[in-house]
Amino acid sequence: QVQFVESGGDLVQPGGSLRLSCAASGSASSFIFARAAMGWYRQAPGKQRDLVASITRGGSTNYVDFVKGRFTFSRDNAKNTMYLQMNSLKPEDTAVYYCNTDPPRSSYWGQGTLVTVSS
Repeated sequence: QVQFVESGGDLVQPGGSLRLSCAASGSASSFIFARAAMGWYRQAPGKQRDLVASITRGGSTNYVDFVKGRFTFSRDNAKNTMYLQMNSLKPEDTAVYYCNTDPPRSSYWGQGTLVTVSS
């Protein structure tokens, strides 16, 4: 079993920054975390959940165009933890953010962490 727990979401003004964290736990977490590509996903109100950033087990990253240059994805395999540094936040970044493997596994979805960008 693997559980992902996201944290770090908050209310922030446009142009602000947040750092999200995702901790993996469970009997298979170390196995999965060391071998799988991982992703940060987000779901805005009324919209589907989409991948916004991914990272390979070696640390290579990919971003969707609308976060490229603003978000940075990193992982600490020793701690089974990954991070999403978000800078220059925009109101359209408002969403619940989730972490999971890439591609995602339905049983791994956590509760997510809410990011609200508003003045």
